[in-house]
Amino acid sequence: MSLFKVLGGLGLFFLGMKYMGEGLELAAGNKLRTLLEKITSNKFLGMLVGLVVTAVIQSSSATDAMVVGFTNAGLMELAQTVGILFGAKIGTCVTSVLLSFDIKSIVPLFIFLGVIVMMFVKKNNYKYYGQILAGFGILFFGMDMMSGALKSLNETGLIDNILSSVNNPFIGILLGTAVTAVIQSSSASVGILMALASAGAINVDQAIFIVFGMNLGATMPAFLSAAGAKRNAKQVAILNMLITLSGVIIMTPITMLLPVADTIEKLLPGTAAAQISAAHIFFNVAMTVILLPFSGLLVKLTQKILPYHEDPEKDKMAVEFIDNRILTTPPMAVLQCEKEVARLSRLVQKNYNRSMIAFFDRDKDSIDKVLDREKVIDFLSKEITDYIVKINALDVDAHDRQVVAAMYSAIQDLERIGDHAENIVEYTRGVIEDNLKFSDKAMGEMRDISDKCRSLMELSFAMFNAQGGSPELIERIIKLEDSVDDCKDDYKQNHIRRMDAGECDAVAGTTFLNMLIDIERIGDHAINVAFAIPNRQKTVIADPV
Repeated sequence: MSLFKVLGGLGLFFLGMKYMGEGLELAAGNKLRTLLEKITSNKFLGMLVGLVVTAVIQSSSATDAMVVGFTNAGLMELAQTVGILFGAKIGTCVTSVLLSFDIKSIVPLFIFLGVIVMMFVKKNNYKYYGQILAGFGILFFGMDMMSGALKSLNETGLIDNILSSVNNPFIGILLGTAVTAVIQSSSASVGILMALASAGAINVDQAIFIVFGMNLGATMPAFLSAAGAKRNAKQVAILNMLITLSGVIIMTPITMLLPVADTIEKLLPGTAAAQISAAHIFFNVAMTVILLPFSGLLVKLTQKILPYHEDPEKDKMAVEFIDNRILTTPPMAVLQCEKEVARLSRLVQKNYNRSMIAFFDRDKDSIDKVLDREKVIDFLSKEITDYIVKINALDVDAHDRQVVAAMYSAIQDLERIGDHAENIVEYTRGVIEDNLKFSDKAMGEMRDISDKCRSLMELSFAMFNAQGGSPELIERIIKLEDSVDDCKDDYKQNHIRRMDAGECDAVAGTTFLNMLIDIERIGDHAINVAFAIPNRQKTVIADPV
């Protein structure tokens, strides 16, 4: 029966930690994104960011995995991650400090208040606070239940038999590493250890080396997260493990030679949970103080172990910014999706410009480049759309949900622009193969409308990617789109007159008219992108496919 209570308490502990962490992260929302956007190469500022973020989401493993995702998505460089990784290790101590408080008498009140807020408050922000309270209460309730059951088990001598070998520091380190590698949360592992200490099953002398191992085991989720990631993301996982492994190697002999455990017991007599928390804090703070000044050497060692050479091919068939690992932080997932859409818009614009170069210069190489890039555009359109579907399943705030909807709409228009650019190079292929001739007037008109369309795309995409524009910019975009429409109508009539006058043959004339239609439709899709986000004072209906 006691064993069942231990398992039940452990389950409640994990559930509470999950609820509290998710509630804290959702309550932070865009503030978390703003904080992460301020990351610089200053390792001390990075450490502060890592500390705060980990204190918010209550898991250094989650922060480490998040940093792997950010690096894989190109959000930060390896040198920028080192401070965050150190800060995350200190930030995870916040959980152990909270767990060391003796508040079990009021824990049911936390659960009650949290559930009341979650059930009866309509605003999401307040619901998140209720989730934090309920998660906090469930976490403590589970820990108290686990501690009580462990006391009963301890009286049977079962736990003593299991932990008798932990007097060996190296076995303690291995045990802590193995347990945390399985659980994938040093905060949860330390919580279990605190429950054992509260039950009298283990003392600080034994526990301190297990704590060292738990910190080492907490680096495993970053390795798992880096599986299948880019080489620079794998470097982050290696750097993270090097930091903690170096800390264990340095701190183990220091702890064996100096009376660290005795000092902790004297400072915090009779409070087993607080002693375990102090051991956890001691390791992470001491490790940071010793190793942070040498973080540059750790970065260089990581780069020696796993060198990384950036792929110079910019139009590669792969996403650069979006990453499933970032979905654990919805505001950052939205931000990275915005970057991927901006990249897609640049590729689309390059393809249109190259398609017109192919036409004017009768350049077969440009035709091939357009067709190759169009494959990348189609690939990215699908990948970003799939990613947006995943974001929509998450709990995101109203502004981000509006941005996501706008991106979904814009992607459809960007992909269609790519299709029209492909049509233009197919017309160009026929022009080259059949050696079609156009009059100077026709070529002048084609240059004029293509230049106007290019300017319209540049301004429209810039406005969309900036999520807004000045009234002057909006007016300029609208006038450009009207001008492209007018040019299409005027130049169509002009060319029909030239065909009637025998200045242009029927095949060349048909090609010219088809190109006018494609360019005009590109302009329609471009302005749709500009006004994809609502409240832009303009309603644009997409042209037929």
